[in-house]
Amino acid sequence: MNPLLETMSTAFVLAVGLMTAVWVLSLARKDASVIDPFWGLGFLLVAVASCLLNGFVPRTNLLLILVALWSLRLSLYLLWRNWGHGEDRRYVQMREKHGRQFWWVSLFSVFLLQGVVLWFVSLPIQVAASHAWSTPFSVLDAAGTLLWGTGFVFESVGDWQLARFKAQPENSGRVMDRGLWRYTRHPNYFGDCCVWWGLYLICVAGGAWWTVLSPALLTILLLAVSGVSLLESTIGSRRPDYAAYQSRTNAFFPGPPKRAVTRHGHVD
Repeated sequence: MNPLLETMSTAFVLAVGLMTAVWVLSLARKDASVIDPFWGLGFLLVAVASCLLNGFVPRTNLLLILVALWSLRLSLYLLWRNWGHGEDRRYVQMREKHGRQFWWVSLFSVFLLQGVVLWFVSLPIQVAASHAWSTPFSVLDAAGTLLWGTGFVFESVGDWQLARFKAQPENSGRVMDRGLWRYTRHPNYFGDCCVWWGLYLICVAGGAWWTVLSPALLTILLLAVSGVSLLESTIGSRRPDYAAYQSRTNAFFPGPPKRAVTRHGHVD
């Protein structure tokens, strides 16, 4: 079989198989939130399998290290964050909506869907690994690593700052607008986007330029579907001060806070 087709088909089976197994676990625990820590691990599984099928060369070794760092940090953070908190409100609402049919609805609309998305987003890594010839590192590798590092810092520091903020009882019901959250309302989503565009640039150097739709899809999901848009559709009702925060803080790309304008046209 062609190395690329073998890598892609193996990765698809692994991604869908992992999510199916996690679905079974969710039925046993009656908690669809168990999928969250496995999302990052799925990318690591695909990256490891792609390298094992095609061999380890400097560029794929770099990709594997970067994916492992991102994956393990995210999975461990989500496991810690979700531990003992019950099912996420998103899945609770789905469970209430579908009732007894939720068990099979969740298989397709949550678990298998995320498995397919995982496979598609990780296509650049699969393609770069299947072109496993060793070529010298280039400017693209350096730029991609730098962009990945920027994203990793934003995502990691943003999550840490938010966790510290929420751990203080006096902040209950308040809006987090400190640290990185002063410059973007979603430093974790911005960081995630940078991580995968950075990995894509490294993969372009390995012959995967045509997989640009993979990081583009992730960006669309983070901005308009399951990330910024979904979170901000309900957060206003839970955080009364969020509207003022929105008026002065960029939604996604970091930037200096805007000065608030009052109803009378004065700048505060």
